[in-house]
Amino acid sequence: MEVLSFLLPVWEELQRSKLFTNYFISLLFLLLLLFLSLRFTFFLARPQTKLKLPPSPPKLPIIGNLHQLSNLPHRSFQELSQKYGPLMLLNLGYTPILVVSSADIAKEIGKIHDIVFANRPKSMAADIFFYGCLDFAFVPYSEYWRQAKKLCVVELLSMKRVQSFGFIREEETAGLVRKLRNASSSGFTVNLSQMLSEISSNVISRCILRQKCQEHETRTAFGELTKRVMFHLTSFKFGDYFPYLRWMDVVTGMASSLNSTFRELDLFLEKIIEDHKAALSGKDEQSSDHKDIVDILLEVQKDGVYDIELANDNIKAILMILFVGGSDTDSVTMEWAMAELVRNESIMKKAQEEVRRVVGKKSSIDVNDINQMDYLKCVIKETLRLHPAGALNLRETSESVKLGGYDIPPKTKVILNSWAIQRDPNFWDRPEEFVPERFQNNQVSFKGQDFQLVPFGFGRRQCPGMTFAMSLVEYVMANLLYWFDWKLPCENNGMPKNLDMNESAGLSTHMKNPLVVVPIPIT
Repeated sequence: MEVLSFLLPVWEELQRSKLFTNYFISLLFLLLLLFLSLRFTFFLARPQTKLKLPPSPPKLPIIGNLHQLSNLPHRSFQELSQKYGPLMLLNLGYTPILVVSSADIAKEIGKIHDIVFANRPKSMAADIFFYGCLDFAFVPYSEYWRQAKKLCVVELLSMKRVQSFGFIREEETAGLVRKLRNASSSGFTVNLSQMLSEISSNVISRCILRQKCQEHETRTAFGELTKRVMFHLTSFKFGDYFPYLRWMDVVTGMASSLNSTFRELDLFLEKIIEDHKAALSGKDEQSSDHKDIVDILLEVQKDGVYDIELANDNIKAILMILFVGGSDTDSVTMEWAMAELVRNESIMKKAQEEVRRVVGKKSSIDVNDINQMDYLKCVIKETLRLHPAGALNLRETSESVKLGGYDIPPKTKVILNSWAIQRDPNFWDRPEEFVPERFQNNQVSFKGQDFQLVPFGFGRRQCPGMTFAMSLVEYVMANLLYWFDWKLPCENNGMPKNLDMNESAGLSTHMKNPLVVVPIPIT
Protein backbone atom coordinates (compact mmCIF):
# COMPACT_ATOMS: atom_id res chain seq x y z
CA MET A 1 0.00 0.00 0.00
CA GLU A 2 2.93 2.34 0.71
CA VAL A 3 4.20 1.87 -2.85
CA LEU A 4 0.74 2.63 -4.24
CA SER A 5 0.51 5.81 -2.16
CA PHE A 6 3.82 6.95 -3.67
CA LEU A 7 2.68 6.17 -7.20
CA LEU A 8 -0.78 7.74 -6.94
CA PRO A 9 0.36 11.38 -7.48
CA VAL A 10 2.41 10.27 -10.49
CA TRP A 11 -0.56 8.40 -11.91
CA GLU A 12 -2.89 11.39 -11.44
CA GLU A 13 -0.40 13.71 -13.12
CA LEU A 14 -0.03 11.39 -16.08
CA GLN A 15 -3.81 11.29 -16.47
CA ARG A 16 -4.03 15.07 -16.37
CA SER A 17 -1.28 15.34 -18.98
CA LYS A 18 -3.53 13.49 -21.49
CA LEU A 19 -0.61 11.41 -22.68
CA PHE A 20 -2.69 8.25 -22.30
CA THR A 21 -5.86 8.12 -24.32
CA ASN A 22 -6.22 4.36 -24.49
CA TYR A 23 -7.45 2.34 -21.48
CA PHE A 24 -5.22 -0.62 -22.33
CA ILE A 25 -2.11 1.57 -22.51
CA SER A 26 -3.03 3.21 -19.20
CA LEU A 27 -3.47 -0.12 -17.45
CA LEU A 28 -0.24 -1.46 -18.93
CA PHE A 29 1.67 1.59 -17.76
CA LEU A 30 0.29 1.29 -14.21
CA LEU A 31 1.34 -2.37 -14.04
CA LEU A 32 4.78 -1.44 -15.33
CA LEU A 33 5.14 1.23 -12.64
CA LEU A 34 4.31 -1.36 -9.99
CA PHE A 35 6.87 -3.77 -11.44
CA LEU A 36 9.58 -1.13 -11.57
CA SER A 37 8.76 -0.02 -8.03
CA LEU A 38 9.29 -3.57 -6.74
CA ARG A 39 12.51 -3.82 -8.77
CA PHE A 40 13.68 -0.48 -7.38
CA THR A 41 12.91 -1.58 -3.80
CA PHE A 42 14.82 -4.83 -4.34
CA PHE A 43 17.79 -2.91 -5.73
CA LEU A 44 17.91 -0.70 -2.66
CA ALA A 45 17.83 -3.78 -0.42
CA ARG A 46 21.01 -5.18 -1.99
CA PRO A 47 24.33 -4.37 -0.33
CA GLN A 48 25.94 -1.40 -2.07
CA THR A 49 29.55 -0.27 -2.27
CA LYS A 50 30.08 2.39 0.36
CA LEU A 51 30.59 5.76 -1.27
CA LYS A 52 30.47 9.14 0.35
CA LEU A 53 27.86 10.68 -1.93
CA PRO A 54 26.64 14.29 -1.78
CA PRO A 55 23.49 14.92 0.26
CA SER A 56 20.15 14.22 -1.40
CA PRO A 57 16.58 15.31 -0.73
CA PRO A 58 14.14 12.46 0.04
CA LYS A 59 12.91 10.86 -3.16
CA LEU A 60 9.97 8.77 -4.30
CA PRO A 61 10.21 5.35 -5.98
CA ILE A 62 10.40 5.49 -9.77
CA ILE A 63 10.20 9.27 -10.21
CA GLY A 64 12.96 10.13 -7.73
CA ASN A 65 13.01 13.90 -7.17
CA LEU A 66 11.07 14.90 -10.29
CA HIS A 67 8.09 15.91 -8.16
CA GLN A 68 10.24 18.54 -6.41
CA LEU A 69 10.94 20.48 -9.62
CA SER A 70 8.77 23.31 -10.86
CA ASN A 71 8.54 24.59 -14.43
CA LEU A 72 11.51 26.84 -13.49
CA PRO A 73 14.08 24.17 -12.58
CA HIS A 74 16.92 26.65 -11.89
CA ARG A 75 14.84 28.14 -9.07
CA SER A 76 13.87 24.69 -7.75
CA PHE A 77 17.52 23.63 -7.73
CA GLN A 78 18.48 26.81 -5.86
CA GLU A 79 15.79 26.27 -3.21
CA LEU A 80 16.85 22.66 -2.68
CA SER A 81 20.54 23.60 -2.53
CA GLN A 82 19.85 26.17 0.19
CA LYS A 83 18.58 23.28 2.31
CA TYR A 84 20.83 20.39 1.24
CA GLY A 85 24.02 22.18 0.23
CA PRO A 86 25.76 23.64 -2.85
CA LEU A 87 26.72 20.14 -4.04
CA MET A 88 23.62 17.97 -4.17
CA LEU A 89 22.67 14.64 -5.74
CA LEU A 90 19.19 14.23 -7.19
CA ASN A 91 17.48 11.39 -9.01
CA LEU A 92 15.33 12.54 -11.92
CA GLY A 93 13.57 9.32 -12.76
CA TYR A 94 16.35 6.74 -13.01
CA THR A 95 18.94 9.41 -13.87
CA PRO A 96 21.36 10.57 -11.14
CA ILE A 97 21.99 14.31 -11.40
CA LEU A 98 24.71 16.23 -9.56
CA VAL A 99 23.65 19.86 -9.03
CA VAL A 100 26.38 22.47 -8.45
CA SER A 101 25.23 25.82 -7.01
CA SER A 102 28.49 27.21 -5.68
CA ALA A 103 31.26 29.25 -7.28
CA ASP A 104 33.79 27.43 -5.08
CA ILE A 105 32.70 24.01 -6.38
CA ALA A 106 32.61 25.37 -9.95
CA LYS A 107 36.18 26.61 -9.45
CA GLU A 108 37.28 23.19 -8.20
CA ILE A 109 35.78 21.64 -11.35
CA GLY A 110 37.32 24.21 -13.68
CA LYS A 111 40.78 24.37 -12.11
CA ILE A 112 41.34 20.73 -11.09
CA HIS A 113 38.86 18.37 -12.75
CA ASP A 114 37.94 20.05 -16.03
CA ILE A 115 38.80 17.00 -18.18
CA VAL A 116 36.72 14.68 -15.97
CA PHE A 117 33.74 17.02 -16.38
CA ALA A 118 34.32 17.71 -20.10
CA ASN A 119 31.64 15.36 -21.44
CA ARG A 120 28.09 16.38 -22.31
CA PRO A 121 25.12 14.13 -21.53
CA LYS A 122 23.25 12.91 -24.58
CA SER A 123 19.52 13.22 -25.01
CA MET A 124 17.10 11.69 -27.46
CA ALA A 125 16.41 14.98 -29.25
CA ALA A 126 20.07 16.08 -29.42
CA ASP A 127 21.07 12.71 -30.82
CA ILE A 128 18.50 13.05 -33.61
CA PHE A 129 18.82 16.73 -34.53
CA PHE A 130 22.61 16.88 -34.38
CA TYR A 131 23.20 13.74 -36.44
CA GLY A 132 24.32 11.50 -33.60
CA CYS A 133 25.92 14.52 -31.84
CA LEU A 134 28.39 15.44 -34.60
CA ASP A 135 28.30 19.10 -33.56
CA PHE A 136 30.82 20.63 -31.14
CA ALA A 137 28.40 21.17 -28.23
CA PHE A 138 26.90 17.73 -27.53
CA VAL A 139 29.67 15.52 -28.93
CA PRO A 140 31.60 13.61 -26.22
CA TYR A 141 35.04 14.86 -25.23
CA SER A 142 37.34 13.31 -27.82
CA GLU A 143 39.76 14.11 -30.62
CA TYR A 144 36.77 14.80 -32.87
CA TRP A 145 35.49 17.35 -30.33
CA ARG A 146 38.92 19.04 -30.15
CA GLN A 147 39.11 19.39 -33.93
CA ALA A 148 35.47 20.50 -34.27
CA LYS A 149 35.89 23.12 -31.55
CA LYS A 150 39.14 24.35 -33.12
CA LEU A 151 37.39 24.64 -36.49
CA CYS A 152 34.62 26.64 -34.88
CA VAL A 153 36.89 28.96 -32.90
CA VAL A 154 39.43 29.58 -35.71
CA GLU A 155 37.28 29.54 -38.85
CA LEU A 156 33.71 30.44 -37.84
CA LEU A 157 33.64 32.57 -34.69
CA SER A 158 37.03 34.27 -34.47
CA MET A 159 37.21 38.02 -33.91
CA LYS A 160 38.20 38.53 -37.54
CA ARG A 161 35.20 36.49 -38.73
CA VAL A 162 32.83 38.30 -36.39
CA GLN A 163 34.07 41.63 -37.77
CA SER A 164 33.48 40.41 -41.33
CA PHE A 165 29.81 39.92 -40.45
CA GLY A 166 29.56 43.51 -39.20
CA PHE A 167 27.61 44.71 -42.27
CA ILE A 168 24.84 42.19 -41.46
CA ARG A 169 24.52 43.48 -37.88
CA GLU A 170 24.41 47.04 -39.18
CA GLU A 171 21.77 46.35 -41.86
CA GLU A 172 19.49 44.40 -39.54
CA THR A 173 19.83 46.97 -36.76
CA ALA A 174 19.04 49.81 -39.18
CA GLY A 175 15.91 47.88 -40.18
CA LEU A 176 14.91 47.55 -36.52
CA VAL A 177 15.39 51.29 -35.96
CA ARG A 178 13.17 52.05 -38.99
CA LYS A 179 10.40 49.80 -37.66
CA LEU A 180 10.58 51.47 -34.27
CA ARG A 181 10.45 54.93 -35.86
CA ASN A 182 7.36 53.99 -37.84
CA ALA A 183 5.65 52.68 -34.71
CA SER A 184 6.64 55.69 -32.62
CA SER A 185 5.40 58.18 -35.21
CA SER A 186 1.94 56.65 -34.80
CA GLY A 187 2.19 56.52 -31.02
CA PHE A 188 1.99 52.72 -30.98
CA THR A 189 3.38 50.37 -28.39
CA VAL A 190 5.77 47.72 -29.67
CA ASN A 191 6.38 44.12 -28.69
CA LEU A 192 10.12 44.60 -28.19
CA SER A 193 10.65 40.95 -27.22
CA GLN A 194 9.38 39.83 -30.62
CA MET A 195 11.43 42.42 -32.49
CA LEU A 196 14.62 41.48 -30.67
CA SER A 197 13.98 37.80 -31.35
CA GLU A 198 13.50 38.61 -35.03
CA ILE A 199 16.71 40.63 -35.41
CA SER A 200 18.76 38.06 -33.53
CA SER A 201 17.43 35.16 -35.63
CA ASN A 202 17.91 37.07 -38.88
CA VAL A 203 21.50 38.07 -38.08
CA ILE A 204 22.43 34.48 -37.17
CA SER A 205 20.60 33.06 -40.19
CA ARG A 206 22.20 35.49 -42.64
CA CYS A 207 25.66 34.76 -41.24
CA ILE A 208 25.09 31.02 -41.56
CA LEU A 209 22.93 30.62 -44.68
CA ARG A 210 22.86 34.05 -46.32
CA GLN A 211 19.08 34.18 -45.89
CA LYS A 212 16.75 35.59 -43.26
CA CYS A 213 14.94 33.48 -40.71
CA GLN A 214 11.90 35.74 -40.56
CA GLU A 215 10.37 38.02 -43.17
CA HIS A 216 7.54 40.52 -42.71
CA GLU A 217 6.01 39.00 -39.54
CA THR A 218 6.17 35.45 -40.94
CA ARG A 219 8.80 32.78 -40.48
CA THR A 220 10.70 31.25 -43.38
CA ALA A 221 10.90 27.47 -43.79
CA PHE A 222 14.14 27.45 -41.82
CA GLY A 223 12.61 29.65 -39.13
CA GLU A 224 9.67 27.30 -38.67
CA LEU A 225 11.87 24.22 -38.56
CA THR A 226 14.28 25.66 -36.00
CA LYS A 227 11.37 26.79 -33.84
CA ARG A 228 10.14 23.19 -33.79
CA VAL A 229 13.64 21.91 -33.03
CA MET A 230 13.95 24.23 -30.03
CA PHE A 231 10.58 23.05 -28.74
CA HIS A 232 11.56 19.40 -29.13
CA LEU A 233 14.91 19.89 -27.37
CA THR A 234 13.13 20.92 -24.16
CA SER A 235 10.03 18.71 -24.32
CA PHE A 236 9.67 15.71 -22.01
CA LYS A 237 10.82 12.32 -23.29
CA PHE A 238 10.38 9.18 -21.22
CA GLY A 239 13.63 7.67 -22.51
CA ASP A 240 15.72 10.54 -21.12
CA TYR A 241 14.62 9.83 -17.54
CA PHE A 242 13.32 6.25 -17.59
CA PRO A 243 15.44 4.06 -19.89
CA TYR A 244 13.01 1.15 -19.42
CA LEU A 245 10.19 3.34 -20.72
CA ARG A 246 11.83 4.45 -23.95
CA TRP A 247 9.07 2.65 -25.84
CA MET A 248 6.56 5.15 -24.37
CA ASP A 249 8.01 7.83 -26.65
CA VAL A 250 6.87 5.67 -29.56
CA VAL A 251 3.41 5.14 -28.06
CA THR A 252 2.86 8.85 -27.36
CA GLY A 253 4.02 9.86 -30.84
CA MET A 254 7.04 11.81 -29.54
CA ALA A 255 9.55 9.69 -31.48
CA SER A 256 7.52 10.06 -34.67
CA SER A 257 7.30 13.84 -34.23
CA LEU A 258 11.05 14.15 -33.65
CA ASN A 259 11.91 12.08 -36.70
CA SER A 260 9.41 13.92 -38.89
CA THR A 261 10.92 17.30 -37.98
CA PHE A 262 14.41 15.92 -38.50
CA ARG A 263 13.60 14.64 -42.01
CA GLU A 264 12.26 18.06 -43.04
CA LEU A 265 15.27 19.79 -41.51
CA ASP A 266 17.71 17.40 -43.16
CA LEU A 267 16.18 17.94 -46.62
CA PHE A 268 16.31 21.72 -46.14
CA LEU A 269 19.96 21.76 -45.01
CA GLU A 270 21.00 19.31 -47.73
CA LYS A 271 19.49 21.61 -50.35
CA ILE A 272 21.27 24.62 -48.81
CA ILE A 273 24.60 22.80 -49.03
CA GLU A 274 24.04 21.68 -52.63
CA ASP A 275 22.96 25.20 -53.66
CA HIS A 276 26.11 26.64 -52.09
CA LYS A 277 28.29 24.05 -53.83
CA ALA A 278 26.69 24.92 -57.17
CA ALA A 279 27.16 28.65 -56.57
CA LEU A 280 30.80 28.21 -55.56
CA SER A 281 31.61 26.07 -58.59
CA GLY A 282 30.02 28.54 -60.97
CA LYS A 283 32.07 31.61 -60.12
CA ASP A 284 35.40 32.83 -58.87
CA GLU A 285 36.25 32.41 -55.20
CA GLN A 286 34.30 34.84 -53.07
CA SER A 287 35.83 37.63 -51.08
CA SER A 288 36.33 36.47 -47.49
CA ASP A 289 34.25 39.46 -46.39
CA HIS A 290 31.14 38.05 -48.05
CA LYS A 291 31.35 34.35 -47.28
CA ASP A 292 28.71 32.83 -45.07
CA ILE A 293 29.40 29.96 -42.71
CA VAL A 294 28.21 27.32 -45.18
CA ASP A 295 30.79 28.62 -47.69
CA ILE A 296 33.52 28.45 -45.07
CA LEU A 297 32.64 24.91 -44.03
CA LEU A 298 32.56 23.75 -47.65
CA GLU A 299 36.04 25.23 -48.17
CA VAL A 300 37.30 23.40 -45.08
CA GLN A 301 35.66 20.21 -46.37
CA LYS A 302 37.43 20.62 -49.71
CA ASP A 303 40.84 21.52 -48.29
CA GLY A 304 40.86 18.85 -45.57
CA VAL A 305 43.03 20.93 -43.24
CA TYR A 306 41.50 19.50 -40.04
CA ASP A 307 42.05 15.95 -38.79
CA ILE A 308 38.37 15.03 -38.89
CA GLU A 309 36.01 13.85 -41.54
CA LEU A 310 33.77 16.73 -42.54
CA ALA A 311 30.96 15.03 -44.45
CA ASN A 312 27.66 16.77 -45.14
CA ASP A 313 26.13 15.38 -41.93
CA ASN A 314 28.94 16.93 -39.89
CA ILE A 315 28.37 20.27 -41.59
CA LYS A 316 24.62 20.11 -40.99
CA ALA A 317 25.13 19.29 -37.31
CA ILE A 318 27.46 22.30 -36.90
CA LEU A 319 25.04 24.61 -38.71
CA MET A 320 22.20 23.57 -36.43
CA ILE A 321 24.09 24.03 -33.17
CA LEU A 322 25.29 27.47 -34.28
CA PHE A 323 21.73 28.59 -34.86
CA VAL A 324 20.18 26.92 -31.81
CA GLY A 325 22.99 28.10 -29.53
CA GLY A 326 23.07 31.67 -30.78
CA SER A 327 19.77 33.17 -31.85
CA ASP A 328 17.68 32.65 -28.73
CA THR A 329 20.38 33.51 -26.20
CA ASP A 330 21.25 36.86 -27.80
CA SER A 331 17.66 38.08 -27.97
CA VAL A 332 16.96 36.98 -24.38
CA THR A 333 19.94 38.97 -23.09
CA MET A 334 18.75 42.12 -24.88
CA GLU A 335 15.17 41.54 -23.71
CA TRP A 336 16.18 41.36 -20.04
CA ALA A 337 18.57 44.31 -20.37
CA MET A 338 15.85 46.56 -21.80
CA ALA A 339 13.35 45.37 -19.18
CA GLU A 340 15.75 46.25 -16.35
CA LEU A 341 16.50 49.65 -17.89
CA VAL A 342 12.83 50.52 -18.40
CA ARG A 343 12.03 49.85 -14.76
CA ASN A 344 15.19 51.61 -13.50
CA GLU A 345 14.93 55.12 -14.95
CA SER A 346 18.12 56.47 -13.39
CA ILE A 347 20.19 53.61 -14.82
CA MET A 348 18.53 54.08 -18.22
CA LYS A 349 19.33 57.80 -18.19
CA LYS A 350 22.94 57.18 -17.21
CA ALA A 351 23.42 54.64 -20.02
CA GLN A 352 21.77 56.93 -22.59
CA GLU A 353 23.89 59.89 -21.58
CA GLU A 354 27.05 57.88 -22.12
CA VAL A 355 25.95 56.49 -25.49
CA ARG A 356 24.83 59.90 -26.79
CA ARG A 357 27.97 61.61 -25.52
CA VAL A 358 30.24 59.09 -27.24
CA VAL A 359 28.37 59.06 -30.57
CA GLY A 360 27.68 62.79 -30.65
CA LYS A 361 25.87 63.96 -33.77
CA LYS A 362 26.97 61.13 -36.05
CA SER A 363 24.37 59.34 -38.17
CA SER A 364 25.54 55.88 -37.18
CA ILE A 365 27.39 54.01 -34.44
CA ASP A 366 30.64 52.18 -35.14
CA VAL A 367 32.78 49.65 -33.28
CA ASN A 368 35.16 52.33 -31.95
CA ASP A 369 32.17 54.04 -30.32
CA ILE A 370 31.11 50.79 -28.62
CA ASN A 371 34.60 50.35 -27.18
CA GLN A 372 34.23 53.66 -25.31
CA MET A 373 30.85 52.78 -23.73
CA ASP A 374 32.08 51.49 -20.38
CA TYR A 375 28.80 51.92 -18.51
CA LEU A 376 26.81 50.18 -21.26
CA LYS A 377 29.18 47.22 -20.90
CA CYS A 378 28.47 47.25 -17.14
CA VAL A 379 24.72 47.17 -17.87
CA ILE A 380 25.14 44.15 -20.15
CA LYS A 381 27.46 42.44 -17.65
CA GLU A 382 24.92 42.89 -14.86
CA THR A 383 22.19 41.55 -17.16
CA LEU A 384 24.28 38.43 -17.83
CA ARG A 385 24.78 38.02 -14.07
CA LEU A 386 21.16 38.44 -13.02
CA HIS A 387 19.52 36.89 -16.09
CA PRO A 388 21.87 34.37 -17.74
CA ALA A 389 20.23 33.14 -20.94
CA GLY A 390 21.48 29.62 -20.22
CA ALA A 391 20.55 29.27 -16.55
CA LEU A 392 21.73 25.64 -16.45
CA ASN A 393 24.96 24.27 -17.91
CA LEU A 394 25.09 20.50 -18.51
CA ARG A 395 28.13 18.23 -18.11
CA GLU A 396 28.82 14.54 -17.48
CA THR A 397 31.67 12.86 -15.61
CA SER A 398 33.91 10.52 -17.61
CA GLU A 399 35.36 8.74 -14.54
CA SER A 400 34.99 8.67 -10.76
CA VAL A 401 36.24 11.79 -9.01
CA LYS A 402 36.43 13.41 -5.57
CA LEU A 403 34.64 16.76 -5.54
CA GLY A 404 34.01 18.91 -2.50
CA GLY A 405 34.98 15.95 -0.32
CA TYR A 406 32.38 13.64 -1.91
CA ASP A 407 32.65 10.63 -4.23
CA ILE A 408 31.18 11.29 -7.68
CA PRO A 409 30.67 8.15 -9.80
CA PRO A 410 31.46 8.02 -13.54
CA LYS A 411 28.68 8.76 -16.02
CA THR A 412 27.01 11.11 -13.53
CA LYS A 413 25.09 13.89 -15.24
CA VAL A 414 26.00 17.32 -13.86
CA ILE A 415 23.99 20.54 -13.80
CA LEU A 416 25.91 23.75 -13.12
CA ASN A 417 23.27 26.19 -11.92
CA SER A 418 24.76 29.42 -13.29
CA TRP A 419 21.63 31.30 -12.26
CA ALA A 420 22.13 30.37 -8.58
CA ILE A 421 25.93 30.78 -8.65
CA GLN A 422 25.59 34.34 -9.96
CA ARG A 423 23.17 35.24 -7.15
CA ASP A 424 25.31 33.78 -4.35
CA PRO A 425 25.35 36.31 -1.46
CA ASN A 426 28.81 35.04 -0.48
CA PHE A 427 30.17 36.69 -3.63
CA TRP A 428 27.66 39.40 -4.51
CA ASP A 429 26.39 42.35 -2.47
CA ARG A 430 22.61 42.81 -2.95
CA PRO A 431 22.58 39.79 -5.30
CA GLU A 432 18.89 40.10 -6.29
CA GLU A 433 19.19 43.76 -7.37
CA PHE A 434 20.16 45.18 -10.75
CA VAL A 435 23.27 47.25 -9.98
CA PRO A 436 25.53 47.83 -13.03
CA GLU A 437 27.81 50.03 -10.89
CA ARG A 438 29.14 46.88 -9.17
CA PHE A 439 31.24 46.28 -12.31
CA GLN A 440 32.78 49.74 -12.47
CA ASN A 441 36.47 49.47 -11.51
CA ASN A 442 35.85 45.74 -11.06
CA GLN A 443 37.98 43.23 -12.93
CA VAL A 444 35.51 40.32 -12.60
CA SER A 445 35.05 38.91 -16.12
CA PHE A 446 32.52 36.59 -17.72
CA LYS A 447 35.22 34.93 -19.86
CA GLY A 448 35.56 31.86 -17.65
CA GLN A 449 38.30 32.81 -15.17
CA ASP A 450 36.03 34.20 -12.44
CA PHE A 451 33.74 31.38 -11.37
CA GLN A 452 31.15 33.60 -9.68
CA LEU A 453 30.22 34.91 -13.16
CA VAL A 454 29.84 32.12 -15.72
CA PRO A 455 27.03 32.99 -18.18
CA PHE A 456 29.04 31.41 -21.03
CA GLY A 457 30.32 28.49 -18.95
CA PHE A 458 34.02 27.82 -18.36
CA GLY A 459 36.86 25.48 -19.21
CA ARG A 460 36.97 23.25 -22.26
CA ARG A 461 33.20 23.37 -22.68
CA GLN A 462 32.90 27.15 -22.55
CA CYS A 463 30.63 28.61 -25.23
CA PRO A 464 32.79 29.53 -28.28
CA GLY A 465 30.20 32.07 -29.49
CA MET A 466 30.89 34.64 -26.77
CA THR A 467 32.55 37.18 -29.11
CA PHE A 468 29.77 36.88 -31.69
CA ALA A 469 27.07 37.26 -29.02
CA MET A 470 28.60 40.30 -27.35
CA SER A 471 29.20 42.11 -30.65
CA LEU A 472 25.50 41.79 -31.53
CA VAL A 473 24.13 42.59 -28.07
CA GLU A 474 26.33 45.66 -27.58
CA TYR A 475 25.62 47.06 -31.05
CA VAL A 476 21.84 46.67 -30.88
CA MET A 477 21.65 47.97 -27.30
CA ALA A 478 23.72 51.05 -28.19
CA ASN A 479 21.35 51.86 -31.06
CA LEU A 480 18.22 51.38 -28.96
CA LEU A 481 19.57 53.77 -26.33
CA TYR A 482 20.93 56.31 -28.83
CA TRP A 483 17.89 56.74 -31.05
CA PHE A 484 15.01 56.38 -28.58
CA ASP A 485 13.75 57.13 -25.11
CA TRP A 486 11.59 54.37 -23.63
CA LYS A 487 8.62 54.13 -21.31
CA LEU A 488 6.00 51.61 -20.27
CA PRO A 489 2.45 51.91 -21.64
CA CYS A 490 -0.12 53.46 -19.30
CA GLU A 491 -3.20 52.02 -17.66
CA ASN A 492 -6.61 53.65 -18.17
CA ASN A 493 -5.94 55.81 -15.11
CA GLY A 494 -2.81 57.22 -16.72
CA MET A 495 -0.37 55.36 -14.48
CA PRO A 496 2.39 53.25 -16.10
CA LYS A 497 1.66 49.54 -16.19
CA ASN A 498 3.59 47.29 -13.86
CA LEU A 499 6.34 45.34 -15.62
CA ASP A 500 6.05 41.58 -15.20
CA MET A 501 9.58 40.26 -14.54
CA ASN A 502 8.54 36.62 -14.18
CA GLU A 503 10.43 34.01 -16.20
CA SER A 504 9.54 31.28 -18.63
CA ALA A 505 12.02 28.42 -18.91
CA GLY A 506 13.05 26.75 -22.16
CA LEU A 507 16.33 26.45 -24.00
CA SER A 508 16.79 30.03 -22.77
CA THR A 509 15.17 31.80 -19.84
CA HIS A 510 12.74 34.27 -21.43
CA MET A 511 10.45 36.80 -19.82
CA LYS A 512 7.13 35.06 -19.18
CA ASN A 513 5.21 37.86 -20.88
CA PRO A 514 6.58 39.88 -23.81
CA LEU A 515 8.21 43.23 -23.13
CA VAL A 516 5.73 45.77 -24.51
CA VAL A 517 7.03 49.35 -24.45
CA VAL A 518 6.59 52.78 -26.04
CA PRO A 519 9.57 54.03 -28.12
CA ILE A 520 10.02 57.82 -28.21
CA PRO A 521 12.40 59.01 -30.96
CA ILE A 522 14.88 61.69 -29.92
CA THR A 523 14.90 64.87 -31.97
